[in-house]
Amino acid sequence: MTTPEIQSKTKQAFVGLQMLFVAFGALVLVPLITGLNANTALLTAGLGTLLFQLCTGKQVPIFLASSFAFIAPIQYGVQTWGIAVTMGGLACTGLVYIALSTLVKLRGAGILERIFPPVVVGPVIIIIGMGLAPTAVNMAVGKPDGVTQVYEYDLAVLVSLVTLLTTLCVAVFSKGIMKLIPIMFGIAVGYILCLCLGLIDFQPVYDAAWFSLPQITTPEFKLEAILYLLPIAIAPAVEHVGGIMAISSVTGKDFLKKPGLHRTLLGDGIATSAASLLGGPPNTTYAEVTGAVMLTRNFNPNIMTWAAVWAIAISFCGKVGAFLSTIPTIVMGGIMMLVFGSIAVVGMSTLIRAKVDVTEARNLCIISVVMSFGIGGMFVNVGELSVKGISLCAIVAIILNLVLPKAENKVEE
Repeated sequence: MTTPEIQSKTKQAFVGLQMLFVAFGALVLVPLITGLNANTALLTAGLGTLLFQLCTGKQVPIFLASSFAFIAPIQYGVQTWGIAVTMGGLACTGLVYIALSTLVKLRGAGILERIFPPVVVGPVIIIIGMGLAPTAVNMAVGKPDGVTQVYEYDLAVLVSLVTLLTTLCVAVFSKGIMKLIPIMFGIAVGYILCLCLGLIDFQPVYDAAWFSLPQITTPEFKLEAILYLLPIAIAPAVEHVGGIMAISSVTGKDFLKKPGLHRTLLGDGIATSAASLLGGPPNTTYAEVTGAVMLTRNFNPNIMTWAAVWAIAISFCGKVGAFLSTIPTIVMGGIMMLVFGSIAVVGMSTLIRAKVDVTEARNLCIISVVMSFGIGGMFVNVGELSVKGISLCAIVAIILNLVLPKAENKVEE
C-alpha cells in the first residue's frame, strides 16, 4: 500500500470516528432509557450498518443505529414479557421491512405512498412521541418508574432543566458540527452537575473490565409480543424513505433508483432483525449522520464502514458501558423532554409537508380516532391476545385509510 493510500485510509478512519461521535448520544440513549445494554447497542449498530452496506452494494453513505420509535414498545415489552420475548418480537419487525422491500420491487416505490399516505403515518408518529412524554417527565422529576422518588425533587428538577436548557441552546445557537450533537452536550453538562452534587457512583466503572464481551440475549418468540410489535415497524419503515431521499439530496445521487429503495429497505430490515437477535434495539437510519455528511462533504460510503468498525470495537470495552450506566436518570429525563417532543413534531411536519386538509371529513376521522386511541390508551382484546398502543393506532389508521372513501375531488385527481 502506497503512502497516499495509507493517508487516505487514515483520514477515512478519523472521519468515521467523527461520524460515530455524532451518532453516539442518540445511539446510547435508547438502551439507557429502555434498560438494554449500551455496549450491545454499539455492537448491533456497527453490525447493522455493515449488513446494510452489504445489501446495498456499499453505495449509500448512511449509518444505522438505535431507533427512537421503539422506545415505548420496548419498555412495555420488557415489563410485560421480559427482554428475551421482547427481542424475539422485535426481530420479527424486520419482516415488515422485507415485505415492503418485496412490494416496492414488484410495484414500485409509489405503492408505499398509496398504502401509507401522510394521513396514516403522521398521526402514528405523533402518538409515538406523545406516548413517551409521561416517561420523560417522570424521569425528569426523579421518579423513573413513576412511583418511587429516587432523587430529591428539587435536585432532580434542577439537573433535568439545566440539561434540557443546555441541549436547547446548543441545538439553536451553535454552528457546524456542534449543532449536530446537542444530546452529547446536554448529557455532558447534566453529568458534570450531578458530579458536583455528589449524585454519581463510579464504583461500577472501577469494577468493570477494560475488555469484555457485549451482553448477548437469546430471543424467545411469543405470538402476543410479535403481533404487538409488528405494526410499530410501519412508521420507521416509511420514515426510511425520507432518510434515503435526504441522503440522495445531500450527495446528488438518486439512491431510490440505484441501488434502489427495495434494497435499502431490505438492508434496514435485516439490520433491525440482526440487532434484536443479539439483544440490541432495532436500527434505523440516522438523520444526524446525514447532516454531518452534508456539513463535511464526505460522501464516501467507506467512512460509514469505519464508523461501524469503531462502534464494534468500542462495544468490547466494558468500562464504556459501565460509565454510561452511571448517567443519572434525571439527566436522561431532561434530554427526553426535547427528544420525545421532537418525534411528535416529525409527525406534525409529515402532515404539513403533504398539505393534508385536516378539516376534510375523511382525514379528520382518521387523525381523530388515531389520536384518541393513542392518548386514551385504547386496547382491543382478541381471545388471549391484546392489541394496544402504537400497534393498535397503526392498524386502525391503515384500515380507515383503505375503507373510508376519498373526497370526490381527490378521486378525480
